[in-house]
Amino acid sequence: MTQTFGDKLLDAASTRGRLCVGIDPHESLLRAWGLPVDATGLAEFSRICVEAFADTVALVKPQVAFYERFGSRGFAVLEETIGTLREQGCLVVSDAKRGDIGSTMAGYATAWLDPASPLSSDAVTVSPYLGFGSLQPVFDLAEEHGRGVFVLAATSNPEARVLQDQTDAAGVSISQQIVNEAAALNAPHRAQHRAGNIGVVVGATLTDPPVLSGLNGAILMPGVGAQGGTARDVDTIAGDMSHLAFPNVSRAVLAQGPDVENLRAAVSETAAAFPGFPRS
Repeated sequence: MTQTFGDKLLDAASTRGRLCVGIDPHESLLRAWGLPVDATGLAEFSRICVEAFADTVALVKPQVAFYERFGSRGFAVLEETIGTLREQGCLVVSDAKRGDIGSTMAGYATAWLDPASPLSSDAVTVSPYLGFGSLQPVFDLAEEHGRGVFVLAATSNPEARVLQDQTDAAGVSISQQIVNEAAALNAPHRAQHRAGNIGVVVGATLTDPPVLSGLNGAILMPGVGAQGGTARDVDTIAGDMSHLAFPNVSRAVLAQGPDVENLRAAVSETAAAFPGFPRS
């Protein structure tokens, strides 16, 4: 039986803690690290991050946009970064936020989750705002290969509230509807006492988050650290799903670069606030 992405995450968290660290090589950070703002700087930034995170972090999240901006050379660096991280036993979620319909969505699914793809990752972020059902190709491939999908549900950016807090006739918010749909896909795994493959993105700074108790999947939580979210916020929002809640920390850790040992120390200090739970 193929191991689910949720169970892979729990295994990783049991020894590395519940932390997701972003690789976000935006222009100002490249300059702060003394690197050129080009594909060579991107490659060196990524190499340093791999050295610092591959054996210390449960989940690493390269931000695809910062690679895509350099075209084919950037994607080549991304391929190498994903591949090296995974070879060293680190789980990788590619933050691509893809969302489309039909054969186009199937193409995105293949690019990010098919084991034969050069961009093959353990998980990918997707947007459901062309309809949750439009994402079915990525859900199918995730189930087939034990890969993960993080669906944007209740994001931490303030503009999102105008859309995501809207409710249907029964008073259920769009964010909650997305969580409920993900939970339904994970339900068969719950019956087998396994965490599912379908996760959600929920901001750690939200004051009125969706209820996550029935999800049975991973929760990616941006907004921790520099944006104000705390360990208490993460566990309060996640509730009885806190063992599957993975705060995304980028700025606070990456600010300690480019020294690898400083980056590793920042990971260790931050992860201590989000311990994993021993697997039975």
